[in-house]
Amino acid sequence: MKQRFLRIGRSLALGLAAFAFSAMAATAQPAAIAERLKQCSACHGDDGVSKLDKIPSLAGQPEFFILNQLFLMREGVRKIEAMEGMTKDLTDDELQALATHFSKLPPKASGEKVDPDLVKRGEALASKMRCASCHLPTLAGQEQMPRLARQRIDYMIDAMKAFRDNKRSGADTSMTAVIVGASDADLTALAHYASQR
Repeated sequence: MKQRFLRIGRSLALGLAAFAFSAMAATAQPAAIAERLKQCSACHGDDGVSKLDKIPSLAGQPEFFILNQLFLMREGVRKIEAMEGMTKDLTDDELQALATHFSKLPPKASGEKVDPDLVKRGEALASKMRCASCHLPTLAGQEQMPRLARQRIDYMIDAMKAFRDNKRSGADTSMTAVIVGASDADLTALAHYASQR
């Protein structure tokens, strides 16, 4: 009888310990995500809209796109020196939480100076290059295709050059095929157009 009570008592103690641990983990997770978001906002903006040169805005990006990019960075497939320390210890749950958070923020224009003539030229180029077939007519992106609408102009120019010149690690080669042979002037026009969608 005494052994039975000891077993029940031990089981109860283990159950309470497991409950306490899971409760602590549940409260620690939002705190950890809040800390991660604080780190992200230093470069990508509190509202996910970057004000820093050549740093992308994350607000309104498709959730799967963000998740995929963070995963590729964490695994060392997509190499961005500034992101290595930020992503190397992220758990799968943290990747998902960050992707969900930024995907729900409303995208906004970065405030960069926009050239109306380049916007017009970029619109014609986007139609010719069929950008809408992957990024949607609104350029809002979908699944693993990023939002181009309201993205930073300088970031898009750099990103497209990296695709064109085959210098972007972990990249989808179909994008390289689309813009191979495009001039710097073409890419600048496309970026001005996309920023205004």
